[in-house]
Amino acid sequence: VSLLKVGWYNAVLQPAFHLPYPDDTLAFVVLSTPSMFDKALKPFVNKERLKIIRDPVDQCISHHLLRVKEKFPDQRVDVMFDYEMLPSRKPKFLAQTAAHVAGAAYYYQRKDVKFDPWGKKKIFGVCIHPKYGGWFAIRGLLLFPDIQVPFLEQPSPVDCVSTEEKRIELLEQFNFHWQDGRYRDIIEVKERYSDEQKAYFATPPAERFRLLGLSQ
Repeated sequence: VSLLKVGWYNAVLQPAFHLPYPDDTLAFVVLSTPSMFDKALKPFVNKERLKIIRDPVDQCISHHLLRVKEKFPDQRVDVMFDYEMLPSRKPKFLAQTAAHVAGAAYYYQRKDVKFDPWGKKKIFGVCIHPKYGGWFAIRGLLLFPDIQVPFLEQPSPVDCVSTEEKRIELLEQFNFHWQDGRYRDIIEVKERYSDEQKAYFATPPAERFRLLGLSQ
């Protein structure tokens, strides 16, 4: 987890995407590391085998973050998940922006490249973690509406893809060759997904149940 103030997030986004909390409200952005698959997902699936499982990863993340919420019975804790949408079909929060302003991972975007080679093509940005490269995911946001932290100082994310050439390579790989996952290794990483985990995420969602030994 990395902590942030809601104001840092709202300051870099258009009003339509603002979180409806005062600027000094405390929040935490939650990442999953490569070991999540073995340490959280597989035990969760084993334990929940007799219940209905619709999306194993989303339900596992939800289970664990709601358990965190239970640890603070005297506090209001609002939880937003990366997969949740508003009625307008906009995401409840922009996960990569939250990770960047919290200093958790650097959100590389088209504007980070001085000499843009893509013309009119739409280019999506991607977060890179200084330890895990692209082998991680942003899973949720925990908000504590009753806790105000005006004194919190904003950290800068680690700019680990610092050359123009590497940034172009990263955005090229992410936008046009994301299936092969090469963008995840744009830097030297300390840990990456296991072969089993790679196979799971490379499998179409409807077929993942079979990999986990579940019936749909």
